[in-house]
Amino acid sequence: MSALLYLNGEWKKSSGPQHDVINPATEEREGSYADATPDEIETAVANANSAQKIWWSMSALDRANALHQVADAMQENSRYTGECLTREMGKPFRESNWEGGAAASSFKYYAEIARSEQGRVAGPAIAGQLQMVIKEPLGVVVSIVPYNFPMLLAGWQTAAALAAGNAVIIKPSELTSLTLLMWMKAFKDLPEGLVQVITGGAEVGERLVRHKDTHAIAFTGSVPAAKKVAAAASERFKATLIEASGNDAFIVMPSTDVKVAARGAAFAAFLNCGQVCTSAERFYVHEDIYEEFVTELAEQARNLRVGSGLDKVEIGPMASKRELERFEKIIEAAKADGAQVVCGGERNGSRGYFYKPTVLKVTPNNSIMQGECFGPVAPIAKVKDLDEAIKLANDSQLGLGANIYTESLEEAFRAVNEIETGIVWVNTPLNDNDAIPFGGRKFTGTGRELGVEGLEQFRRSKMVMIAPKAEADPEWFPYPDDEAFN
Repeated sequence: MSALLYLNGEWKKSSGPQHDVINPATEEREGSYADATPDEIETAVANANSAQKIWWSMSALDRANALHQVADAMQENSRYTGECLTREMGKPFRESNWEGGAAASSFKYYAEIARSEQGRVAGPAIAGQLQMVIKEPLGVVVSIVPYNFPMLLAGWQTAAALAAGNAVIIKPSELTSLTLLMWMKAFKDLPEGLVQVITGGAEVGERLVRHKDTHAIAFTGSVPAAKKVAAAASERFKATLIEASGNDAFIVMPSTDVKVAARGAAFAAFLNCGQVCTSAERFYVHEDIYEEFVTELAEQARNLRVGSGLDKVEIGPMASKRELERFEKIIEAAKADGAQVVCGGERNGSRGYFYKPTVLKVTPNNSIMQGECFGPVAPIAKVKDLDEAIKLANDSQLGLGANIYTESLEEAFRAVNEIETGIVWVNTPLNDNDAIPFGGRKFTGTGRELGVEGLEQFRRSKMVMIAPKAEADPEWFPYPDDEAFN
């Protein structure tokens, strides 16, 4: 697929400028994507508004059945979309294949909960009336998704938005446009124009966000980009769902099994080459087990197989040359700030954007602990107790997730109650659940994906009051004179 858009149920060649898509494992060309033109964006928005009216006019049962069909098609196509994703951004095929299935799971979940209710009836404030809240769609939702989990994150947003009765225009990352274009095969039986893919860079995204006929924005990306999106959306008071950066802490206490904790840490730090918004990026380990944990995690890191995601590996390349070079600068700055390299700390091979899984010994104030790394590194600082660990975990402007490994129920509850994040994992890193809301605090963003809360992001409430017949109310004009002040 080269320079295509998905418009009104068809893949169409864009007339906009084209850019090569580079396989990060081989540095070879896989295809191209286009910057959609202003006219193509106008067409997509008009299509979406027309399709949304058709979609909302269908019964809740018919919409649910359609979403189930989409989910089934995603699962059938997951091997093909998975291969495309691995070639396009590098992650191991096992993870890419899983991603297609996980996105399908979200569609099945929202297919059912969206038809279970569409509002609620309240006890009437006036006897004999029907007073209720009904839920309505927002209209056209723009979903701007990153490269690290394009199908999963687009799936979370699109499933909830469709279930709520909206149309969706997806603007993928330039690094994974081909994957989401191929993913559209699962949507071919929906009303034409209901789900579309418009490719391009920041200018394309900005046009969609500012357009007068788009009504809600769901964005996942960096804090600086999130601020721009939120500001642009606010000009028309559009609803926004923002999920920005993470800088998750990972606390390890002496009561835990250090070997198990180290395996969990390796998964939390190095999954998808560390390119996960909920990656463990700051490790705070109790001084009594610090050296043992560092040794165990370094052994785990050295044993991870690095290579093409189509081979038998655990770690693929960074998604692009730009991302690799950005990450290298972070590691070099950490070294200059006193970090001790236990393992890794350099590129892996001369071809492809590979970097060795890296374990660093650091102090809590090292530069690498201050912001999101988004790469394969585990910087480990020593702490004297849980109080210090929680204080350091909260010492961040970001508040997406946090992990703790402990066998103490008291320590677990303290972490859950005191850590200032939207997610806390106790002895089980990086899991999610379609039925539980996902999101953060502070500069991580606003709103929630998944769960009933995720559905509510894409619905508005309307107050409705119905009297069974028209009759005068004694509270109307004119007011009785005996109730006047004088």
